[in-house]
Amino acid sequence: MGAAFDTIAFKASLCDGCGDCMTTCSKVKQGASRISIVPGAAEAVFELAICRQCGDPKCAMVCPSGALTKDGGSGVIGWNSDKCIDCLLCTAGCAYGGIAVDQSVSRVAKCDQCDGDPECVKACPTGALEFRKAGSIYKEYGEREDLFVPGLSGCLGCNSELIMRHAMRKIGRNSVLATPPGCIPGMGSVGYNGKTGTKVPVFHPLLTNTASMLAGIRRYYDKIGRKDIVVMALAGDGGTADCGFHAVSGAAERGEKILYVCVDNEGYMNTGMQRSGTTPYGSWTSTTPVGEHMKGKTQDAKNLPMIMAAHKCRYVATASTGYMEDLYEKLDKAIEASFEGFSYLHIYSPCPTGWRIPSSKVIDACRLSVETNFVTLWEYTPQTGIRFTRSPDNALPITAYVKMIGKYRHLSQDQLDHIQTKVDEQVALLRIMAAESPPPPPAHRQPAAPAASPAPAIGGDASQPPVRREISRN
Repeated sequence: MGAAFDTIAFKASLCDGCGDCMTTCSKVKQGASRISIVPGAAEAVFELAICRQCGDPKCAMVCPSGALTKDGGSGVIGWNSDKCIDCLLCTAGCAYGGIAVDQSVSRVAKCDQCDGDPECVKACPTGALEFRKAGSIYKEYGEREDLFVPGLSGCLGCNSELIMRHAMRKIGRNSVLATPPGCIPGMGSVGYNGKTGTKVPVFHPLLTNTASMLAGIRRYYDKIGRKDIVVMALAGDGGTADCGFHAVSGAAERGEKILYVCVDNEGYMNTGMQRSGTTPYGSWTSTTPVGEHMKGKTQDAKNLPMIMAAHKCRYVATASTGYMEDLYEKLDKAIEASFEGFSYLHIYSPCPTGWRIPSSKVIDACRLSVETNFVTLWEYTPQTGIRFTRSPDNALPITAYVKMIGKYRHLSQDQLDHIQTKVDEQVALLRIMAAESPPPPPAHRQPAAPAASPAPAIGGDASQPPVRREISRN
């Protein structure tokens, strides 16, 4: 397995050039800032100069004294002041401006990521800097056993398969899995050629009874003293929001001790890309076609996570593979909560085939859906209420997301305006519901929504749309 490391990520479209990161770095390091925000090629666009902690660092390669070395554990390129002969060859070797002379001491200086807790990230008021910890996830879980066999017949770039493999690698063998009809069993997880594609006990229930079947399994394991088994579902949105909703709602109302993961690709994709209750407004599907009289789905999507929160489940959360750190943290909490009551995790999953997008753009779609607030990342417990795990502030306009999705290619300006209005209304409602909740956890380094009394404001008034930033992507 190759190496992976945590890194400081920079999103130029969020940077306003305030320089708070440089001021903080200079103060913490008591010298020149190790990070520089510089003007970009276009007006009001900024770029970042910082050590990239390269895998094959040219600065270390040209260093004649061996003062620069890459740490195999953290990935940080360290500088040994005792070995340095101040030749400055490293500054010429770095193509990113990541190592430069600190004039106050006449020696070179570079970013050391503040021992895994970078102060510049915490100081950034817009979220342009983010400390991404996906490298730690890869190192911790990359060598664990994949609980689905190789060669499942998912579509090229299938995000649902990515979710399946990540979720079960995290949960482990001590589990029993149900996968109702849909893409997940359709790609072979419940069996093909007389063999199962899953390495844990797996059941293929009906669309209508997944949650109630799992409730019976959980009660049986409790009866024989096997309270350590994770009893769970990997189900599509059709089998959760539509056909199977009565069973899901009943299990949640009774507080059954199961983990229910809804993999939402916004339609019945396995059987011909028909619309489901979670298919968004305006979407093309085979049953909401685009033509002279119809322009896609005419109803707004059913907000299933909010419905589940209204059931007062032990734990409810939304997640996306575009934010793996957030997803893994929520998997941890969802697993723990499932031993005490009903735990529900809703993971949004773009479908290259049904959404008419290239498979190479799936993760881009995941991230843009969150950056535009089309998808909001939050969690709920009865004790804490709803809490954002990624701030909805500084959102891109919805057009930045829908323009890359083929099933929205036909949308008129009126339809786009409708979608933007509904997204803003949903964020406003979530802000109100999260008024008394704590801010996003420090790991995500996003600015918290301002405290409000008696209700949180969006642009000063909960009835007004949130302040949005202009798109600036170079």
